[in-house]
Amino acid sequence: MNKITQLFNIKYPIIQGGMIWNSGYKLASAVSNAGGLGLIGAGSMYPEVLREHIQKCKKATNKPFGVNVPMLYPNLEEIINIIVEQGVKIVFTSAGNPKTWTSFLKEKGIIVVHVVSSSTFALKAQEAGVDAVVAEGFEAGGHNGREETTTFTLIPMVKEKIKIPLIAAGGIATGRGMFAAMVLGADGVQVGSRFAASVESSAHENFKNKILETNEGETQVTLKELAPVRLIKNKFYQDVQDLYSQCPTKEELAKFLGRARAKRGMFEGDLDEGELEIGQIAGLIHTIKPTAEIIKEMITEFNLARKEADNFDF
Repeated sequence: MNKITQLFNIKYPIIQGGMIWNSGYKLASAVSNAGGLGLIGAGSMYPEVLREHIQKCKKATNKPFGVNVPMLYPNLEEIINIIVEQGVKIVFTSAGNPKTWTSFLKEKGIIVVHVVSSSTFALKAQEAGVDAVVAEGFEAGGHNGREETTTFTLIPMVKEKIKIPLIAAGGIATGRGMFAAMVLGADGVQVGSRFAASVESSAHENFKNKILETNEGETQVTLKELAPVRLIKNKFYQDVQDLYSQCPTKEELAKFLGRARAKRGMFEGDLDEGELEIGQIAGLIHTIKPTAEIIKEMITEFNLARKEADNFDF
């Protein structure tokens, strides 16, 4: 029995990333119904909106699903209380200290997973009592670790240090990528960008189509002084680079970024002035498909890769 399918009581060890502005109840329930673990992305939701999405998700699927909670969230206590009140059984935390809420959530019978970008933080998460970690490489879209460690390097390093189940993330959108991550020591995978370009993603169609047009080398991590984020190189990204040429202060960068840039880009579809967060693997995404089809293709390709590996002869 696979550790991740056992932990979450799901069919396939595929977790959908809880991406802001992409991961509403429609995507989460579709992933869960297809045999993976869907996550509602609380990072772009007011507390009341989150409550509504959890309630709709419960009606849309009878399978396990969870909520992803960035711990930098301003209404964090309210968000946690809603998750408990609504009987959510799985929480993924990120961007903060796992010690803060892990014991509280586990006392409520909730499975807790923390997202990390290094083996050091993986160990801290394990010590905090989490049930599993997501180790996310620098290829990933959106907010990123500062270490710049790639998934191919990160997974075996984390595997060497921890005893709890390990989920690989960053640059995984295919069955072959999933197989490679699991050969390196992962028990399962978390997939973001591929599900952003799904029918059920709550992202704007402009953004979904932009993902299909994005080629190798057309994303970059920037704004490290604030919070490192991987973006498509659009007009906003270029304006940020022009500002860097003037050696801006952290305050000047924050003022230029303003508020709601990610919403403007991914949810409202402003491809020029909005933040367009996507991973390097976008260069391999060529179609917008239903979630169930994406998962079916991943499993078929995973099994094919496994058979091909059995035929390697040295």
